[in-house]
Amino acid sequence: MNEWLAALILGLVEGLTEFIPVSSTGHLVLAKELLDLSDNKWNAFIVLIQLGAILAVVALYFQRLWSVVLRLPSDPQARRFVVAVLVAFLPAVAAGLAAHKFISDVLLDSPMVICVSLIVGGAALILLEKFAPPPRTTDAMNLSLKAAIGVGLFQCLALIPGVSRSGATIAGGLMLGLDKRAAAEFSFFLAIPTMAGAFALDAWENRSLITPDYAGVIALGFIVSFISGAFVIKWMLGYVQRHGFGLFAWWRIIVGLAGIGAIYAGLM
Repeated sequence: MNEWLAALILGLVEGLTEFIPVSSTGHLVLAKELLDLSDNKWNAFIVLIQLGAILAVVALYFQRLWSVVLRLPSDPQARRFVVAVLVAFLPAVAAGLAAHKFISDVLLDSPMVICVSLIVGGAALILLEKFAPPPRTTDAMNLSLKAAIGVGLFQCLALIPGVSRSGATIAGGLMLGLDKRAAAEFSFFLAIPTMAGAFALDAWENRSLITPDYAGVIALGFIVSFISGAFVIKWMLGYVQRHGFGLFAWWRIIVGLAGIGAIYAGLM
């Protein structure tokens, strides 16, 4: 397949799935398999283009985030928000560094693991919709440190491809008493250091692959993921407040079952 067309498709998949609880990595790996992109550089590509999605969060929340930065010296609430994001970020750092090689060399190359994770995660979201405790927190920037640590521990589940980083953190937030919008927004904020760290690590490890020609392909994926990611963030917040996460749960199950069918049909 033409590299530029592949970059366009994968960039679109990344942006459309990064911030909804359906597993962007799972969708990207399955799309890569279906497009028959076997070169190792595409494994790096699907991590590197996450930078576009990160910047979509920064762009859309720039005023609120910049306000936090300006208030850090004088406002305890601003400092507490920054600390909450950092303590939520640290568990995934430790687990990710410990398991990075196993994840990249084994789990990312297993479409079956991804499909099963999609199905199990979809079922978990359906149950969570029914049995989540009543919300106690409506402001993603006013999370207790205890709740932040809990969300961070949930994020570690997303190291398994197909689980979904946003899905794990949103589920953790709901179980710890955040309402749907606050859980989604804190997941967005937590994505900034988490995805930036994953990007930096993979960019360094795959620096030899980023040739001038391939840099252009990455740039295209980056731009597409930025634009589509910004669209999804704005759409998702209103949608989940009105309708919840059921749509995403069933989408996960359908994609997981379709992926298993494609595996047994020899398409992946």
